[in-house]
Amino acid sequence: MGRFSMRSWLMTLAVGFGCAASASAADGEFFSGERAEEIFSQVDLGDTLLDEDSGWDIGGWVQAGYTNNSDGVLNTRPDALNVHQAWLFIEKIADGSDGLDWGARVDAMYGLDGENTQSYGNPNRNFWDFQDSFDHGQFHNALPQAYGVLAYDKLSVKIGHFYTPAGYEVVPANGNFFYSHALAWNFTEPFTHTGALGTYTLSDDVTLYGGWVAGWDTGFTQNQGSSAFIGGATVKVLDDVSVAYITTIGNLGANGDGNSHHFVTTVALTDKLNYALSSDINNNNVFNSFSAGNYLIYNVNDKVGVGGRAEWMRFNGVSYNEITLGVNIKPASNLVIRPEIRHQWSPGAQGGNNPLVNPAFADQSIFGIDVILTF
Repeated sequence: MGRFSMRSWLMTLAVGFGCAASASAADGEFFSGERAEEIFSQVDLGDTLLDEDSGWDIGGWVQAGYTNNSDGVLNTRPDALNVHQAWLFIEKIADGSDGLDWGARVDAMYGLDGENTQSYGNPNRNFWDFQDSFDHGQFHNALPQAYGVLAYDKLSVKIGHFYTPAGYEVVPANGNFFYSHALAWNFTEPFTHTGALGTYTLSDDVTLYGGWVAGWDTGFTQNQGSSAFIGGATVKVLDDVSVAYITTIGNLGANGDGNSHHFVTTVALTDKLNYALSSDINNNNVFNSFSAGNYLIYNVNDKVGVGGRAEWMRFNGVSYNEITLGVNIKPASNLVIRPEIRHQWSPGAQGGNNPLVNPAFADQSIFGIDVILTF
């Protein structure tokens, strides 16, 4: 499937989804569980397009949303209904439990989030997905993952272009509780890497990571000789407490020489209440930063969840803050609606000292709501 035919297929799917949602809302039955399940029943494209025994799976999602103001992160086109992510992937999981096995995955997406998802860490444009032909105004195509995997027993090695293991929030919209993103996630963490990353399951409580990457956010190339070590560990400290640490050290590419340290602590306070602390420390030729993001999420039931995020980030000597309150509503197993209210401010930016060079971070409140349909 060519790049442009894939984009057309995804946009057709997004338009169809929007029409279905509008129709069900109009007849007053959008929040009816039975009606929603009937309209948005789970579609397993892997079973539809591939042999069930092939080991391959195809899937994706469409995310569309609205905000009344730009947050300066990903929600940067206010007062409009935006397709953020029209996403398609194909994957074969490597299972090394019975000996040597292989796997692979490729992701393709189109939408408002595409600009940040491209390999913008490349030394120049027109290579991999960071190229003029992939851009369409504020909406962009991207190929955030394309890798192979070899697995044997407790060891697996991923080779190619893949998401970073650093941080709490992730690129795929359906992997996050909130519609909007933390400031630190966008400005002080990599999105993707190109290289090789090994994962070794030492025990049920300890997983180790180690490998080589061509810096941050590069796509099958090196920027200014970018070459860095990536490694870390995930440790289950107690039954309800886990700590993850990832570091990158070396030539990070566009950010020059430096090092980064990413910590995530997750705590199951009760069966329904979960807390997470995400912190990043960066020292490189372009910026220095420290951040602390707090997440508290309560699962009311299998249809409704409520959560809050409070974040402080110090970037090149200036402090930025944001607080977000959100709700997840799941009228169907593969459909989630995420309204939220966010307030962000920076005393330094209000005074004219704004190294992020965007008035959105000074002082403002933002309402947003999005919908994600997974297939």
